Amino acid sequence: MAKLTPQDIKRVKGMGFLKNTTNEGFSMRVITKNGVLTSAQWACLAQAAQKFGDGTIAVTTRLTAELPGIRYEDIESAREFIAREGLTSGGTGSRVRPVVACKGTVCQYGNCDTQALAEKIHDRFYVGYYDVKLPHKFKIAVGGCPNNCVKPDLNDFGIVGVTVPNYDAELCAGCKKCGVQAACPMGAVSLQDGVAKIDSERCNSCGRCVGKCYFDALDDGEKGFVVYIGGRWGKQVRHASRLPGVFTEEQVLSLLEKTLLFYREQGKTGERLASMLDRIGEESFFAQILSDDILQRKEKILSADLHLVGGATC
Repeated sequence: MAKLTPQDIKRVKGMGFLKNTTNEGFSMRVITKNGVLTSAQWACLAQAAQKFGDGTIAVTTRLTAELPGIRYEDIESAREFIAREGLTSGGTGSRVRPVVACKGTVCQYGNCDTQALAEKIHDRFYVGYYDVKLPHKFKIAVGGCPNNCVKPDLNDFGIVGVTVPNYDAELCAGCKKCGVQAACPMGAVSLQDGVAKIDSERCNSCGRCVGKCYFDALDDGEKGFVVYIGGRWGKQVRHASRLPGVFTEEQVLSLLEKTLLFYREQGKTGERLASMLDRIGEESFFAQILSDDILQRKEKILSADLHLVGGATC
């Protein structure tokens, strides 16, 4: 085979094949929906790893699967092989990256169906926006509770399921053995004059107090989501800014779309969303995405020739 040129390597990187540093092969990055694959898909990947790669499969921090050791001349064959089970390669470049979600759907602490929400985001924004060039990579994480297992506040757009407690102080019996206080991991519940008080500043709406009152003063809570924008990990860490309020699922999807449009329109090529937010200012940024004005420019923004050479290197 002729010596590969930088253009050859760049071309296949756009298809999800990253040059290995330990051998002459490439790693095929296979996309999953939030880390979920069927047993048939896992079997297909195992066969592909044996047939085209070095026999191993690595799971990435973004819940994709990578098969290293694939020869350049086998790239198309490897893609066709995994396509039999509906699998594709990709997940690189200056675009929306594969969505990461925790297992809040089945977790005892989950306040929402993380897998269902992340699948909607995958279909609408990873797949639907795949050809939309952004200034840089854009990472999305969905967490089921404030435990932050998938670090939503270190992603460009982070979503956390919450349960805001509905506490009726009139039903508090002042039992002096408060189940709500015992259940709260944040120390947000105190007894004042024999009555339980919840400090809204310390409460993180994790929902663990719901149903813990022996006298039915806190039987339920308001389900919703909090949103974090502008997080980044790596060499220059930035904890995301929390958007004020608690939102419904539809509101979250709308906020995500407006964030992407705003980032594409006003971001500088090579600039991460975190840097853009710092440059523009949190107040101005939030005002833009809480308004629906940018949706009036949606088609113009998406069709514009912007960021033709993106800033992402992996």
